[in-house]
Amino acid sequence: MPAVITKERFAQGLTMAQYLDQMTMNRDRMVRAIDGTTIKPQDVHVLTKYGAVTRILVITEDWCGTSFAYVPFIARLTDGRPGVDLRVFLRDQNPDVMDEFLKKGLYRSIPVIVFFDEAMNELARFIEAPAE
Repeated sequence: MPAVITKERFAQGLTMAQYLDQMTMNRDRMVRAIDGTTIKPQDVHVLTKYGAVTRILVITEDWCGTSFAYVPFIARLTDGRPGVDLRVFLRDQNPDVMDEFLKKGLYRSIPVIVFFDEAMNELARFIEAPAE
């Protein structure tokens, strides 16, 4: 079965600004969380730890409390880095994307954060919470 996430499908995701604009719940909380997130020099290592990250996919919903622990960090990490493209997919509106990243192959757990290189090779992912 071919991967759902191609360069073209990835490009259909929302930018962080578009995601924030469409939020109907917790928008102010998310903006405050992003504004309050500081990226330290060692945090940037995430973008090279598994290879040269050029795309980051996030699957979330605005009601997901766990997303507040991770999405602001990813938003801040990619902010001002022209070589890294971040796209957000809403879980419930994108079942094809969500079903490619099921937790334990069964559950539509969010947030999902997936790191890709230029050729759309998956470098790393975490679902709900990182392993480390």
